[in-house]
Amino acid sequence: MINPSNRTPDSYGSEPEVGNLLWHYVQSLSPETIAQLSKPASAEVFQVMERNIVGLLGNLPSEHFGITVTTSREHLGRLLASAMISGYFLRNAEQRMQFEKSLQAAESCQNEE
Repeated sequence: MINPSNRTPDSYGSEPEVGNLLWHYVQSLSPETIAQLSKPASAEVFQVMERNIVGLLGNLPSEHFGITVTTSREHLGRLLASAMISGYFLRNAEQRMQFEKSLQAAESCQNEE
């Protein structure tokens, strides 16, 4: 019997699945693109993402405790997906905030004229 949690994305069969298509797309990206997509745009986004992940894993200070996290492949995948979704949300919120600031600055310049 095959344990689905131990299968690689390529072993899911010949039917195209959404997750499989996404996996192939990510594999097709250049290392530079992956590095750019993986890097938070600002220190603020990085700090919020870090706090989110620490909150999910537990908030014991590592300088006072030897921390080991044990999980299943499925739960680790869910944690990764949660972190990715949070990252996309935060990046979109950051872009919107920058866009609104730009609009406010443009409106201020027009009002001064």
